[in-house]
Amino acid sequence: MYHFADAATFIRCSDQVPVVDVRSPLEYSQGHIPGAFNIPLFNDEERARVGTLYRQSGSEAAVLLGLDLAGVNLSRFVKEAKKIAPEKEVLVHCWRGGMRSASMAWLLDLAGFKTTILEGGYKSYRHYIRHRFSCQANIMILGGMTGSGKSDILRSLASQGEQVLDLEGHACHKGSAFGAIGQQKQPTNEQFENNLFNDWRNFDFSKPVWIEDESRGIGTVSIPETLWENMLHASVIEVVVPKSDRIQRLVQEYASFDKHELEAAILRIRQAMGFDQAQLALDALRHDDFATVAEITLTYYDKTYLHHLQRRKEISLHTLELPSDDPEKNATQILAFARQISKK
Repeated sequence: MYHFADAATFIRCSDQVPVVDVRSPLEYSQGHIPGAFNIPLFNDEERARVGTLYRQSGSEAAVLLGLDLAGVNLSRFVKEAKKIAPEKEVLVHCWRGGMRSASMAWLLDLAGFKTTILEGGYKSYRHYIRHRFSCQANIMILGGMTGSGKSDILRSLASQGEQVLDLEGHACHKGSAFGAIGQQKQPTNEQFENNLFNDWRNFDFSKPVWIEDESRGIGTVSIPETLWENMLHASVIEVVVPKSDRIQRLVQEYASFDKHELEAAILRIRQAMGFDQAQLALDALRHDDFATVAEITLTYYDKTYLHHLQRRKEISLHTLELPSDDPEKNATQILAFARQISKK
């Protein structure tokens, strides 16, 4: 017989046991538990038909239609589950932990699987992770103006064993008008939160969790509200890197991309930059003078960053000047600086 587990237990077990998401493909694509396999009981059209019939004629008629639709696929469901879980143990969920997950669990139980259903379904998982982002964590914000190499510094910190929550990596966006260039398609906001939590749940909150200073919105996704509130009250280590190094970094990162993409990014911030400055940047771009483009845009982004710092609540700001753009060395210096701060 299958069993039920609450969200915390279900997530913990998912580290060892495969998760089967029986929702429709559209539901799954909107957001799913990281690593979950989609074996939909109904496709998108079938789900819509069952839902419509339920609203119009009640549960009995909807159940009968569901049996007709799913019945022809029962053998396929079991075969797919065996490929996913050769040890014949799975975790199963639908949206609310109702009929769809119970039906799949019954079938897999009949086929000899050990099956556990997520109590309350994916909805309870979403409620649980949003709550967990409010946990009091020892967050350290890594700040600094555009081009300071913050993302590379965070990667160096991670390689040194530090806990890092990579917002930009999970967002597939660097957080500026140029942020989507060279990146994969952004996830849905729901999936962004799910992926963040998959890292967040494994952190030891008695130790620092390093996060890059960001606006709440990163491209089309947003940092979860409770995590954002924690970030606003966290200590900030602001790194100061020579502007010449920052310009060089931006040239290295962006000069190889299609100039039409770079032009479109400048046009998106033309009004905020000032039309005259934007035109100078566009002219420099057309002449392949990428250093001038970087210098002009940095003038705008530096002002934006300073304004961002002023909006933080009860900020505890610590500034660290670094001699050059060397992420590995800078990460080591930042760790030493952080230890000094913690002793005060």
